[in-house]
Order: sequence, then structure tokens, then C-alpha cells
Amino acid sequence: MKISKFIKNSMIDFPRRIACVAFTNGCNWKCWYCQNSQLLQETEDKTDELFEFLSQRKGWIDGVVICGGEPTIHNDLPQIIRKIKEMGFDVKLDTNGTNSTMLKELVEQKLIDYVAMDIKASFSKLSEITLNNTKFDEVEKSINFLLENKVEYEFRTTVTPDLTEQDILQIAKKIKGAKTYILQPYRQPDFLKNAPKPLKIETIKHYVDVANEIVPTYLR
Repeated sequence: MKISKFIKNSMIDFPRRIACVAFTNGCNWKCWYCQNSQLLQETEDKTDELFEFLSQRKGWIDGVVICGGEPTIHNDLPQIIRKIKEMGFDVKLDTNGTNSTMLKELVEQKLIDYVAMDIKASFSKLSEITLNNTKFDEVEKSINFLLENKVEYEFRTTVTPDLTEQDILQIAKKIKGAKTYILQPYRQPDFLKNAPKPLKIETIKHYVDVANEIVPTYLR
């Protein structure tokens, strides 16, 4: 596993914490709109640089966000997180939920303090959005595990132009019982020619209202 890049300070990526955001390389999905698609390529390894930075920031930052790419495709992720925890930092994991076994392991070993799980689309459109047709049963297992409330978490969906009101409703029903569902606007990727335009913010706010009838839903 490589840490391909990291952001030294963020006040928006880890609720109630000032955090460093670390990006792992590689992903098992290829979402067409991904803003971090460059991480799918061979990248520089900044893992040692990250730990050097963290050793100098004890007392200044509260936590580390591990995102990607998809962190849970790496078998050594638990070891990396354990080292971060031993330094005294809280850890948040951003994941697409395709490795429910590792997610459960990380939570039950108390290696992560917060999970943000991206639900890319309704299950009927997951293959269309992710350009993949596997691991969807794992996504459902991860959802059901998080709903057991063994760790603080949120579900979130980037509202691409592909997603309709019915898609958002299907997702909301799938995660019924969750405390937090976040809808976030899609941004047109700079690297993609003729990328579709975002939905109007009024439309996304309507989606929030519709989903909020089923699960507490917020616009970020």
C-alpha cells in the first residue's frame, strides 16, 4: 500500500477534528467522474513522508482521514492504521464498502473512529456508475454492518446527473435506520471532455427533502 499524497490540514473532512487527509493508491472501481482518478496509476510513495509529518504534528491535529482510491483493497491497511493510532491520532476511513470483512475487522479492533461510506448509486445503476459489476453484495454487507452502530459513521452519495429521484429513494430505503445520509453535488471533471453538467442545486435540495422522509438527509 502506498500513500500517494496527503493534505496536511483539513477542518471539513473529519467531523469535530482537525485532520490530515491521506490518499491511498489504487481502486477496485472506476467511477467515471472520480476526481482522484490519477491515483489509479502508478504513483509516488509518500508513506514515510506522512509519518514524518505526523510525528511533528502531535498536539496540533486530532486525526487522520484515510481515503483513496479505495483503502480496503490493501491487505496491509490495518497495520498502517494501527501505527497511526499508536501515535495518538483518531482515524476516519472513507470507503466504498466493497470489503466488509476488513471494515468489520477495523471496527472491532477499534482501529477506526469514524467511517464515511460512499454509496455510488442505487444498486440497479452501480455497474453503470462504477464501470464494474462485482462486489455489490459486499456493499450491502457493509451497509448492514454500519447500521449496527458499532462505530460513528455516515453514508453519502455524490449526486451525478445519472441519478434520479427514484435512485436516491432506493438508496435511502436501503440505509433506513441510519443517523446520517449526505448528498453532495457532483463536480464536472476537468479531465473528461464533454462531461455532463451538474444537476441544479434546487433539484438536489429536492432529493434531500425526499430522502429525508426515510432517513436524516443533509446537503454538503
